[in-house]
Amino acid sequence: MAVPKRKMSRSNTRHRRSQWKAQVPTLVKTVENGRVVYSRPHQAKVVEDSAGTPLFLEYKGRKVADI
Repeated sequence: MAVPKRKMSRSNTRHRRSQWKAQVPTLVKTVENGRVVYSRPHQAKVVEDSAGTPLFLEYKGRKVADI
C-alpha cells in the first residue's frame, strides 16, 4: 500500500479536493402525449398505467423487466 513520505499541508489538501466538481446529468427531451418529458439517455423507462401504477420497464420500445 502506498504511504506518503511527508505530511500534506491543509492548503494543498483543500486545493486538491476543490478540483472535484459535480456534473450536470445529460437529459434527452422527448414529447409524449403532448407533454414534454426529460429522461436520461440509455436508461430503462418505467411504464405506468392511467392510475400511475408502475407496470414494467421499457428500453427502446421493448419490455425489458417486470416490476
